[in-house]
Amino acid sequence: MLNQERYRIIQEFIEEKNTVTVAQLAKLINTSESTIRRDLTTLDKQGKIRKFFGGATKLAQNEGFYEDAVSVRESVMSEEKTEIAKYCAELINDNDFVFIDAGTTTSRLVDFIKNDKATYVTNGITHGRKLIHKGLNTYIIGGKIKPVTEAIVGAEGIANLRNFNFSKAFMGANGVDIKAGYTTPDLEESLIKEAAVKKSYHSFFLVDSTKFNRVFSVSFAEVKQGIIITDKLTDNRFLKETVVKEVMK
Repeated sequence: MLNQERYRIIQEFIEEKNTVTVAQLAKLINTSESTIRRDLTTLDKQGKIRKFFGGATKLAQNEGFYEDAVSVRESVMSEEKTEIAKYCAELINDNDFVFIDAGTTTSRLVDFIKNDKATYVTNGITHGRKLIHKGLNTYIIGGKIKPVTEAIVGAEGIANLRNFNFSKAFMGANGVDIKAGYTTPDLEESLIKEAAVKKSYHSFFLVDSTKFNRVFSVSFAEVKQGIIITDKLTDNRFLKETVVKEVMK
């Protein structure tokens, strides 16, 4: 196979999968891993992909302000979100003061919470309802309701968060990138997220593998500000920035 043909196949595969490994590409093209590494180096120098140790990812692009409704996002990566949620639920200890961010994965986290000795604060309408139905000690911040994500946002909510000192925060993000950090499409929601992270001793970011190297319009935290909980890490560069826990190796 000619070099240019391999380059085309590699680029198309990376565009489809977002992040790939050398082993995956070698199997796809039926060639050696050393050849794939050389190809990735060439494509990286040409500015067409981003190479990292053991694989490559497509160049991060700003994905704008568009955001799917909760009903749509609930069905995406469902099994992975469930495993991430189960793991995070076990991190909650007696007497923890916990913030739970609005979002589909964090909503699933609430389903698995068993600790009734912790106190919970959330900006998610659905989250708050689930928590009180479980009989848990729950507070919800005040502010404007954002219909698309059913999250509470705005200045009043930020003011509420400034009064709290959380032992743990469980955060959602639409994308996470080495340079851009954790991102979201919505400015108002980003300000709530930023405030929660700043007021938490430990922040855990619940991000499935499709969210790596994606960049949305607003950054609200650096990668190093939180611990990443994911189904599978697809880009080993993140290990240099923070702690990453894979729950579906």
